[in-house]
Amino acid sequence: MPTKPQYEVPLPRQPKPEACDFDLDHALRSIVALQAVIPGDAFTASILGTERAGSGVVIRPNGLVLTIGYLVTEAESLWLTDVDGRVTPGHVLGYDQETGFGLVQALGRLDLPALELGRSSALKLGEPVVVAGGGRRQSLSAQVIGKEEFAGYWEYLLEEAIFTAPAHPHWGGTGLIGRDGKLLGIGSLHLRQVIEGGQPRDINMTVPIDLLPPRLDDLLAYGRVNKPARPWLGLYAAESGGKVIVADLAGDGPAAAAGMQPGDVIVSVRDESVDSLADFYRKVWASGPAGAEILVEAVRDGRAVWVRIASADRNSFLKAPKLQ
Repeated sequence: MPTKPQYEVPLPRQPKPEACDFDLDHALRSIVALQAVIPGDAFTASILGTERAGSGVVIRPNGLVLTIGYLVTEAESLWLTDVDGRVTPGHVLGYDQETGFGLVQALGRLDLPALELGRSSALKLGEPVVVAGGGRRQSLSAQVIGKEEFAGYWEYLLEEAIFTAPAHPHWGGTGLIGRDGKLLGIGSLHLRQVIEGGQPRDINMTVPIDLLPPRLDDLLAYGRVNKPARPWLGLYAAESGGKVIVADLAGDGPAAAAGMQPGDVIVSVRDESVDSLADFYRKVWASGPAGAEILVEAVRDGRAVWVRIASADRNSFLKAPKLQ
Protein backbone atom coordinates (compact mmCIF):
# COMPACT_ATOMS: atom_id res chain seq x y z
CA MET A 1 0.00 0.00 0.00
CA PRO A 2 1.18 3.58 -0.55
CA THR A 3 2.58 5.86 2.08
CA LYS A 4 1.10 9.29 2.81
CA PRO A 5 1.05 11.76 -0.11
CA GLN A 6 4.52 12.72 -1.27
CA TYR A 7 4.63 16.19 0.29
CA GLU A 8 2.84 17.91 3.12
CA VAL A 9 4.53 21.32 3.44
CA PRO A 10 2.28 24.04 1.96
CA LEU A 11 3.73 25.92 -0.99
CA PRO A 12 4.57 29.63 -0.55
CA ARG A 13 2.35 30.95 -3.39
CA GLN A 14 -0.87 29.03 -2.93
CA PRO A 15 -3.66 29.98 -5.35
CA LYS A 16 -6.48 32.08 -3.90
CA PRO A 17 -10.12 31.42 -4.85
CA GLU A 18 -10.86 35.13 -5.17
CA ALA A 19 -8.14 35.45 -7.82
CA CYS A 20 -9.67 32.74 -10.03
CA ASP A 21 -12.55 32.96 -12.50
CA PHE A 22 -13.61 29.40 -11.66
CA ASP A 23 -14.35 27.23 -8.63
CA LEU A 24 -10.77 26.61 -7.53
CA ASP A 25 -11.42 23.97 -4.87
CA HIS A 26 -13.73 22.02 -7.18
CA ALA A 27 -11.06 21.99 -9.90
CA LEU A 28 -8.33 20.92 -7.48
CA ARG A 29 -10.39 17.87 -6.49
CA SER A 30 -9.59 16.51 -9.96
CA ILE A 31 -5.91 16.20 -8.98
CA VAL A 32 -4.72 12.96 -7.39
CA ALA A 33 -1.40 11.93 -5.90
CA LEU A 34 0.11 8.96 -7.73
CA GLN A 35 2.55 6.35 -6.47
CA ALA A 36 3.93 3.57 -8.64
CA VAL A 37 6.09 0.49 -8.04
CA ILE A 38 8.30 -0.76 -10.87
CA PRO A 39 10.00 -4.21 -11.03
CA GLY A 40 13.71 -4.21 -10.29
CA ASP A 41 14.46 -5.83 -13.65
CA ALA A 42 12.56 -3.19 -15.65
CA PHE A 43 14.56 -1.35 -18.31
CA THR A 44 13.90 2.05 -16.69
CA ALA A 45 14.45 0.91 -13.08
CA SER A 46 18.11 1.96 -12.95
CA ILE A 47 17.34 5.37 -14.48
CA LEU A 48 14.01 6.37 -12.94
CA GLY A 49 13.95 4.14 -9.85
CA THR A 50 11.56 1.43 -8.70
CA GLU A 51 9.36 3.72 -6.59
CA ARG A 52 7.96 6.84 -8.25
CA ALA A 53 5.61 9.50 -6.96
CA GLY A 54 3.89 12.47 -8.51
CA SER A 55 0.43 13.63 -9.53
CA GLY A 56 -2.26 12.94 -12.10
CA VAL A 57 -5.42 14.63 -13.36
CA VAL A 58 -8.83 13.01 -13.69
CA ILE A 59 -10.00 13.76 -17.25
CA ARG A 60 -13.07 11.50 -17.47
CA PRO A 61 -15.78 10.70 -14.90
CA ASN A 62 -14.99 6.96 -15.15
CA GLY A 63 -11.67 7.48 -13.37
CA LEU A 64 -9.36 8.00 -16.36
CA VAL A 65 -6.25 9.82 -15.12
CA LEU A 66 -3.71 11.68 -17.24
CA THR A 67 -0.16 11.96 -15.91
CA ILE A 68 3.41 12.18 -17.14
CA GLY A 69 4.58 8.90 -18.58
CA TYR A 70 7.88 8.46 -16.74
CA LEU A 71 5.98 8.03 -13.47
CA VAL A 72 4.12 4.96 -14.71
CA THR A 73 6.39 3.46 -17.37
CA GLU A 74 6.74 -0.30 -16.64
CA ALA A 75 4.73 0.04 -13.39
CA GLU A 76 3.44 -3.25 -11.98
CA SER A 77 1.26 -1.60 -9.33
CA LEU A 78 0.10 1.90 -8.53
CA TRP A 79 -2.24 3.83 -6.24
CA LEU A 80 -4.16 7.07 -6.57
CA THR A 81 -4.81 9.24 -3.51
CA ASP A 82 -7.39 12.04 -3.53
CA VAL A 83 -7.26 15.26 -1.52
CA ASP A 84 -9.18 13.59 1.32
CA GLY A 85 -6.59 10.84 1.62
CA ARG A 86 -8.76 8.11 0.07
CA VAL A 87 -6.64 5.54 -1.80
CA THR A 88 -7.74 3.72 -4.95
CA PRO A 89 -5.63 1.23 -6.94
CA GLY A 90 -5.11 1.83 -10.63
CA HIS A 91 -3.38 0.31 -13.61
CA VAL A 92 -1.49 1.71 -16.57
CA LEU A 93 -3.42 1.94 -19.83
CA GLY A 94 -0.56 3.28 -21.91
CA TYR A 95 2.06 5.92 -22.52
CA ASP A 96 3.15 7.92 -25.52
CA GLN A 97 6.88 8.21 -26.16
CA GLU A 98 6.52 11.24 -28.43
CA THR A 99 4.66 13.51 -26.01
CA GLY A 100 5.47 11.90 -22.67
CA PHE A 101 1.81 11.50 -21.64
CA GLY A 102 0.75 8.50 -19.55
CA LEU A 103 -2.77 7.19 -18.93
CA VAL A 104 -3.99 5.41 -15.81
CA GLN A 105 -7.37 3.84 -15.13
CA ALA A 106 -8.65 3.79 -11.55
CA LEU A 107 -9.74 0.30 -10.49
CA GLY A 108 -12.49 1.63 -8.27
CA ARG A 109 -14.86 4.58 -8.11
CA LEU A 110 -12.97 7.80 -7.57
CA ASP A 111 -16.10 9.98 -7.32
CA LEU A 112 -14.01 12.94 -8.42
CA PRO A 113 -14.84 15.61 -11.00
CA ALA A 114 -13.15 15.36 -14.39
CA LEU A 115 -11.19 18.43 -15.45
CA GLU A 116 -12.21 19.68 -18.88
CA LEU A 117 -9.47 19.96 -21.50
CA GLY A 118 -8.66 23.49 -22.62
CA ARG A 119 -6.66 24.88 -25.55
CA SER A 120 -3.00 25.29 -24.71
CA SER A 121 -2.41 27.00 -28.07
CA ALA A 122 -4.45 29.96 -26.80
CA LEU A 123 -2.26 30.41 -23.72
CA LYS A 124 -0.40 33.74 -23.75
CA LEU A 125 2.94 34.76 -22.28
CA GLY A 126 2.48 36.36 -18.88
CA GLU A 127 -0.87 34.67 -18.33
CA PRO A 128 -1.56 33.49 -14.76
CA VAL A 129 -1.99 29.75 -14.23
CA VAL A 130 -2.31 27.28 -11.38
CA VAL A 131 0.20 24.42 -11.19
CA ALA A 132 -1.94 21.90 -9.34
CA GLY A 133 -0.53 19.05 -7.30
CA GLY A 134 -3.56 18.47 -5.08
CA GLY A 135 -5.47 20.81 -2.78
CA ARG A 136 -4.53 24.45 -2.28
CA ARG A 137 -1.63 23.57 0.02
CA GLN A 138 -0.01 21.50 -2.72
CA SER A 139 -0.74 23.89 -5.60
CA LEU A 140 1.06 26.97 -6.84
CA SER A 141 0.12 30.26 -8.48
CA ALA A 142 2.45 30.75 -11.43
CA GLN A 143 2.85 32.60 -14.69
CA VAL A 144 3.60 31.50 -18.25
CA ILE A 145 7.12 32.71 -19.10
CA GLY A 146 7.71 30.86 -22.36
CA LYS A 147 6.27 28.74 -25.18
CA GLU A 148 9.07 27.34 -27.29
CA GLU A 149 10.80 24.26 -28.64
CA PHE A 150 12.30 21.84 -26.14
CA ALA A 151 14.78 19.05 -26.89
CA GLY A 152 15.41 16.53 -24.10
CA TYR A 153 18.57 14.45 -23.77
CA TRP A 154 16.58 11.17 -23.90
CA GLU A 155 15.65 11.46 -27.63
CA TYR A 156 12.64 13.68 -26.96
CA LEU A 157 11.40 16.79 -28.70
CA LEU A 158 8.42 19.10 -28.29
CA GLU A 159 7.76 21.70 -30.96
CA GLU A 160 6.26 24.06 -28.37
CA ALA A 161 6.56 23.30 -24.67
CA ILE A 162 5.08 25.54 -21.96
CA PHE A 163 7.38 27.05 -19.34
CA THR A 164 6.16 28.52 -16.04
CA ALA A 165 7.61 30.21 -12.97
CA PRO A 166 7.98 29.99 -10.07
CA ALA A 167 8.70 26.27 -10.12
CA HIS A 168 6.57 23.67 -8.37
CA PRO A 169 8.95 21.53 -6.26
CA HIS A 170 6.99 18.33 -7.03
CA TRP A 171 6.31 18.92 -10.69
CA GLY A 172 5.81 15.45 -12.14
CA GLY A 173 2.25 14.98 -13.37
CA THR A 174 0.94 18.29 -12.03
CA GLY A 175 -2.02 19.81 -13.85
CA LEU A 176 -1.59 23.21 -15.49
CA ILE A 177 -4.94 24.97 -15.02
CA GLY A 178 -5.81 28.09 -16.96
CA ARG A 179 -7.85 31.10 -15.88
CA ASP A 180 -11.03 29.39 -17.16
CA GLY A 181 -10.46 26.33 -14.95
CA LYS A 182 -9.55 24.02 -17.85
CA LEU A 183 -6.55 21.72 -18.13
CA LEU A 184 -3.79 23.16 -20.33
CA GLY A 185 -0.94 20.72 -19.76
CA ILE A 186 0.84 18.15 -17.60
CA GLY A 187 3.99 18.95 -15.63
CA SER A 188 7.12 17.20 -16.84
CA LEU A 189 10.39 18.80 -15.73
CA HIS A 190 12.17 21.12 -13.32
CA LEU A 191 14.72 23.32 -15.10
CA ARG A 192 16.99 26.22 -14.25
CA GLN A 193 16.93 29.37 -16.36
CA VAL A 194 19.49 32.19 -16.31
CA ILE A 195 17.77 35.59 -16.37
CA GLU A 196 19.03 39.17 -16.63
CA GLY A 197 22.07 39.83 -14.50
CA GLY A 198 23.12 36.19 -14.70
CA GLN A 199 20.81 35.15 -11.89
CA PRO A 200 19.32 31.64 -12.09
CA ARG A 201 15.68 30.86 -11.41
CA ASP A 202 13.82 27.57 -11.19
CA ILE A 203 11.10 26.91 -13.76
CA ASN A 204 8.83 24.07 -14.85
CA MET A 205 8.35 22.60 -18.32
CA THR A 206 4.82 21.41 -19.12
CA VAL A 207 3.60 19.21 -21.99
CA PRO A 208 0.75 21.10 -23.75
CA ILE A 209 -2.68 19.46 -23.63
CA ASP A 210 -3.35 20.09 -27.34
CA LEU A 211 -1.10 17.09 -28.07
CA LEU A 212 -3.47 14.68 -26.28
CA PRO A 213 -6.75 14.59 -28.30
CA PRO A 214 -5.18 13.25 -31.53
CA ARG A 215 -3.61 10.40 -29.53
CA LEU A 216 -6.21 9.64 -26.88
CA ASP A 217 -8.30 7.05 -28.72
CA ASP A 218 -5.20 5.08 -29.75
CA LEU A 219 -3.79 5.15 -26.22
CA LEU A 220 -7.06 3.84 -24.85
CA ALA A 221 -7.34 1.11 -27.48
CA TYR A 222 -3.73 -0.01 -27.93
CA GLY A 223 -1.70 1.45 -25.06
CA ARG A 224 0.34 3.46 -27.58
CA VAL A 225 -0.17 5.51 -30.72
CA ASN A 226 -1.14 3.18 -33.57
CA LYS A 227 1.52 4.07 -36.13
CA PRO A 228 5.08 2.92 -36.92
CA ALA A 229 7.40 3.78 -34.06
CA ARG A 230 10.19 6.28 -34.48
CA PRO A 231 13.74 4.91 -34.68
CA TRP A 232 15.35 4.90 -31.24
CA LEU A 233 19.13 4.88 -30.77
CA GLY A 234 19.43 4.49 -27.01
CA LEU A 235 21.72 7.42 -26.37
CA TYR A 236 21.62 10.47 -24.13
CA ALA A 237 22.86 13.59 -25.88
CA ALA A 238 23.44 17.20 -24.90
CA GLU A 239 24.09 20.42 -26.79
CA SER A 240 27.16 22.38 -25.73
CA GLY A 241 28.93 25.18 -27.54
CA GLY A 242 26.94 24.52 -30.68
CA LYS A 243 27.91 20.84 -30.69
CA VAL A 244 25.80 17.73 -30.05
CA ILE A 245 27.70 15.47 -27.66
CA VAL A 246 26.90 11.93 -26.55
CA ALA A 247 26.74 12.11 -22.75
CA ASP A 248 25.84 8.48 -22.05
CA LEU A 249 24.37 5.34 -23.58
CA ALA A 250 21.58 2.96 -22.67
CA GLY A 251 23.49 -0.18 -21.72
CA ASP A 252 21.61 -2.58 -23.99
CA GLY A 253 20.57 -0.01 -26.56
CA PRO A 254 21.31 0.11 -30.29
CA ALA A 255 23.94 2.88 -30.11
CA ALA A 256 25.98 1.00 -27.51
CA ALA A 257 25.76 -2.20 -29.54
CA ALA A 258 27.02 -0.31 -32.60
CA GLY A 259 30.07 1.05 -30.79
CA MET A 260 29.02 4.63 -30.06
CA GLN A 261 30.89 6.06 -27.07
CA PRO A 262 30.29 8.80 -24.48
CA GLY A 263 32.09 11.95 -25.58
CA ASP A 264 31.46 11.37 -29.29
CA VAL A 265 30.57 14.63 -31.04
CA ILE A 266 27.80 14.02 -33.58
CA VAL A 267 28.54 15.72 -36.89
CA SER A 268 26.03 14.31 -39.36
CA VAL A 269 23.23 11.81 -39.95
CA ARG A 270 23.18 10.12 -43.38
CA ASP A 271 25.73 12.68 -44.64
CA GLU A 272 23.49 15.59 -43.59
CA SER A 273 25.14 17.94 -41.12
CA VAL A 274 23.69 18.32 -37.63
CA ASP A 275 23.51 21.81 -36.13
CA SER A 276 21.50 21.28 -32.93
CA LEU A 277 20.06 18.57 -30.70
CA ALA A 278 16.60 19.10 -32.17
CA ASP A 279 18.03 18.92 -35.69
CA PHE A 280 19.77 15.64 -34.81
CA TYR A 281 16.50 14.08 -33.64
CA ARG A 282 14.59 15.26 -36.69
CA LYS A 283 17.18 13.79 -39.06
CA VAL A 284 17.18 10.45 -37.21
CA TRP A 285 13.37 10.27 -37.23
CA ALA A 286 13.26 11.19 -40.92
CA SER A 287 15.41 8.13 -41.72
CA GLY A 288 12.45 5.75 -41.58
CA PRO A 289 10.57 3.77 -38.93
CA ALA A 290 12.11 1.89 -36.01
CA GLY A 291 14.51 -0.72 -37.36
CA ALA A 292 16.00 1.57 -40.01
CA GLU A 293 19.78 1.70 -40.12
CA ILE A 294 21.06 5.14 -39.10
CA LEU A 295 24.49 6.20 -40.33
CA VAL A 296 25.98 8.65 -37.85
CA GLU A 297 29.24 10.53 -38.34
CA ALA A 298 30.98 11.54 -35.13
CA VAL A 299 34.28 13.02 -34.02
CA ARG A 300 36.15 10.94 -31.45
CA ASP A 301 39.54 11.99 -30.10
CA GLY A 302 39.88 14.42 -32.98
CA ARG A 303 39.18 11.84 -35.67
CA ALA A 304 36.05 11.21 -37.74
CA VAL A 305 34.28 7.88 -37.18
CA TRP A 306 31.19 6.48 -38.87
CA VAL A 307 28.80 4.34 -36.86
CA ARG A 308 25.98 2.30 -38.40
CA ILE A 309 23.24 1.95 -35.81
CA ALA A 310 20.43 -0.56 -36.21
CA SER A 311 17.68 1.51 -34.61
CA ALA A 312 14.91 -0.03 -32.53
CA ASP A 313 11.45 0.60 -31.15
CA ARG A 314 11.99 1.99 -27.64
CA ASN A 315 8.81 0.26 -26.45
CA SER A 316 10.29 -3.16 -27.26
CA PHE A 317 12.73 -2.68 -24.37
CA LEU A 318 9.96 -1.89 -21.87
CA LYS A 319 7.55 -4.03 -19.89
CA ALA A 320 4.24 -3.42 -21.62
CA PRO A 321 1.16 -2.09 -19.79
CA LYS A 322 -1.44 -4.74 -19.02
CA LEU A 323 -4.61 -3.70 -20.81
CA GLN A 324 -8.09 -4.67 -19.68
